[in-house]
Amino acid sequence: MRPERRTPGSPADWLRYARSDLALARGRRKRGVLQSTLCYHAHQAAEKSLKAVLLAASIPFPYTHDLARLITLVRGAGLRWPGSLDAALKLTEYAVSSRYPGISTEVTAKERLEAVKVARCVLGWARQELKALPRR
Repeated sequence: MRPERRTPGSPADWLRYARSDLALARGRRKRGVLQSTLCYHAHQAAEKSLKAVLLAASIPFPYTHDLARLITLVRGAGLRWPGSLDAALKLTEYAVSSRYPGISTEVTAKERLEAVKVARCVLGWARQELKALPRR
């Protein structure tokens, strides 16, 4: 069942949710919580950060977990996207396959820390872009 189309919220709302996901990804791993679950939240932080910027720039975006698709929209709109953030593309693998057994290998603590670092950088980029965009 497809969700009902609603107002997508504000860019500030999207960033608030992104910060929440990043906090979960960064948090101390509790017993029984998989590294891949925490990486999923790092992916979500990056995804929601991208969508906050797209929303602020009045660029329609699809409900997708594919960060490459969202980054293409950012670049296509002429918004600044530093090449140093292309590492975010790797986070897409955590959106689906890492959440189910048998689809991918277990994520290491080092990989989780890298995912968190990348997500934090994307969130920082989004904050800067939102400050630079004209208010609508």
